[in-house]
Amino acid sequence: MRRFLMFVAASAMALALSSVSNAQQIAGDYLETRSADVWTGPCFANAEVGLAGDQAILAWRVQKGDWNGECLDGLGIVAVVKAHATLGDPTANPYPAKSVLIVDNRASADQRTALISFAKSMAGALLDGVVRVEVAQVTMDVTHQNGHYGAVQLRAGAIAGIDTRALSEKDHFCGNEDVYYDPLVKLNHAMPAVAMLDEFRGSGLGVSWISHGKRSAFVGSFSR
Repeated sequence: MRRFLMFVAASAMALALSSVSNAQQIAGDYLETRSADVWTGPCFANAEVGLAGDQAILAWRVQKGDWNGECLDGLGIVAVVKAHATLGDPTANPYPAKSVLIVDNRASADQRTALISFAKSMAGALLDGVVRVEVAQVTMDVTHQNGHYGAVQLRAGAIAGIDTRALSEKDHFCGNEDVYYDPLVKLNHAMPAVAMLDEFRGSGLGVSWISHGKRSAFVGSFSR
């Protein structure tokens, strides 16, 4: 009996280790913009809630990793979202949301499928209503300053674009600024930033936009 119990324990441990070794492992950089300030004071946030913040762009660049058995090293995917209410407002329901996905044109057909699956896993219900999938060149250039994110530039063909810079003292308007809304996905690390450019010129959402100089971005890193 003792040998049997030892065998069962060893088998369970082997199974657990096998599950860990077979787990999805993927990591990279993340960029997000919203149509409302995310780093702001309550007075500014209250002026936007219910009137803005229902649009967002989410972008992932995989540094290294696999998803559903596909190597996604260096590839990117962008999700552009139009929700029913201000994203992050606890008093309103933003769902159902519509979204357009822009998949890296360097990816194979199987890699594109894996990228879409990965993005949906990260964003959950936000990407339940995909109305269009585009294929375009997706690039994300990230610079770091003193170990922190500095400027980030995203281009998804001619469809979407984001340029960010780090926050500075000149971005304090009321003196009570803080992170008013959290990022839309779970991240290892995130910091708010200024979106010098936030642009969507695609179709499918019934709206396009271009804005400059809003405190409406997050830059960060992810891993799964």
